[in-house]
Amino acid sequence: MTRLAICPGSFDPVTYGHLDIIQRGAKVFDHLIVAVFNNQSKSPLFDVDERLALLQEVTKDMDNVSVDACEGLLMDYANEKNAQAIIRGLRAVSDFEYEMQITSMNRKLNEEIETFFMMTNNQYSFLSSSIVKEVAKYRANISDLVPPPVEKALMDKYL
Repeated sequence: MTRLAICPGSFDPVTYGHLDIIQRGAKVFDHLIVAVFNNQSKSPLFDVDERLALLQEVTKDMDNVSVDACEGLLMDYANEKNAQAIIRGLRAVSDFEYEMQITSMNRKLNEEIETFFMMTNNQYSFLSSSIVKEVAKYRANISDLVPPPVEKALMDKYL
């Protein structure tokens, strides 16, 4: 049986913190789907197709990683894909309460799918897509925060 996990997120845009979790998750599972969700409570800078393209570009050398777009409930998507697990990244204690609520609801919807939390590498513990967008807006150096294709896409957006 193939061990399949899903790494969900809005990825607006993907950062080195996201990639850290994706790369490490891909070492644990046979296949990892990076699922791009459109968070209704946020106004994204990049549309879903742009986020998909950026994720595909930065994960193209990861043989057991695929990228997909998803709408609706994560657990419905996980059932559709026959996933065994969800991978979520935690940056700090402040993430834990929110993630625990989401995980509890997901468990109520489907107790067969486990959620695995991975602590982000310390060098990325402060990093969020929101912070990256704010810094990029003012043309500050973001080369150590996001991969080159993402940096270019951000600079193009803020021209």
